[in-house]
Amino acid sequence: MQAIDLRSDTVTRPTAGMCKAMDAAALGDDVFGDDPTVKRLEAMAAEMLGMEAALFAPSGTQTNLIALLTHCGRGDEYIVGQQAHTYLFEGGGGAVLGGIQPQPLDQEPDGSLDLARVEALIKPDDYHFARTRLLCLENTTWGKILRLEYLKQARKFIDDHGLLLHLDGARIFNAVVGSGIPVAEIASYFDSVSVCLSKGLGAPVGSLLLGDKDFIKQGKRWRKMLGGGMRQSGLLAAAGIYALENHVDRLAEDHVNASLLAKGLSAIAGVAVDPVQTNMVLASIPEASRAGVVEYMGEKDILLMDASGGKIRMVTHLDIEEGAIETVVDAFTGYLC
Repeated sequence: MQAIDLRSDTVTRPTAGMCKAMDAAALGDDVFGDDPTVKRLEAMAAEMLGMEAALFAPSGTQTNLIALLTHCGRGDEYIVGQQAHTYLFEGGGGAVLGGIQPQPLDQEPDGSLDLARVEALIKPDDYHFARTRLLCLENTTWGKILRLEYLKQARKFIDDHGLLLHLDGARIFNAVVGSGIPVAEIASYFDSVSVCLSKGLGAPVGSLLLGDKDFIKQGKRWRKMLGGGMRQSGLLAAAGIYALENHVDRLAEDHVNASLLAKGLSAIAGVAVDPVQTNMVLASIPEASRAGVVEYMGEKDILLMDASGGKIRMVTHLDIEEGAIETVVDAFTGYLC
């Protein structure tokens, strides 16, 4: 029996339809700009998000890094959430490879960055300081959706201060499905957007970076330098096309399953669950019981991940069916009760 893997929505296997699309993909050498399936994916994504151009890359870590390297120069600075992926989980690539200084600050409970606090961190035009160039936001962030009104405020703030705005939109389509806001409207407030195809959407590999044509032209140079230029990558791009065509609306199923999981866990004495907006469930369990829960659940073929703040993170996805939710809740009940 296959384990119930709730560690992330990156653990999915390609569906039969996706494998068929990959097998039928027309191929070329994408480093030479000759792969027709990659071109189709990039054009499709740009149209969906209402942006001029897109760039296909192996991972979201790379698309975020390309954005940093394109927007910022050595000695520049980007402001970012303390718990954001671009700061916490990408190996410090902007600093190590680009000489770009991160300026982190804690995110608010809704995942946003307090713009008044951001303003206080913008450095004056003085050679003693790094030059503040970029603000990075994340949507969703730890499963939370940034409010549309906040996006509008952030855009005005950026324009007023002469900065640039990048979105780590790895799970942007979860935000779309969870909020009903069209993806092009969300993207319209940003200078660049990164979209992951292997989180939630179920592709085996790949992310997209979107922006204007000049930005993507520069980004392609950085992709080559970072080793992200792939050859017959239409095999992977075909999976991305299939995901965008077939796996966006179905994210609602993951959201329903996450809500069912949260409801079931909340009914267990001593368990507190953060409000669920999308496909991510963060649960706090009594400290005396927390140390062994991941190991215990692993013995039951249920894979979990410890998150920050002593919480257990569970992420629903296309390989998690509704029946698995009851199994997980029963296992937690057996461990805690």
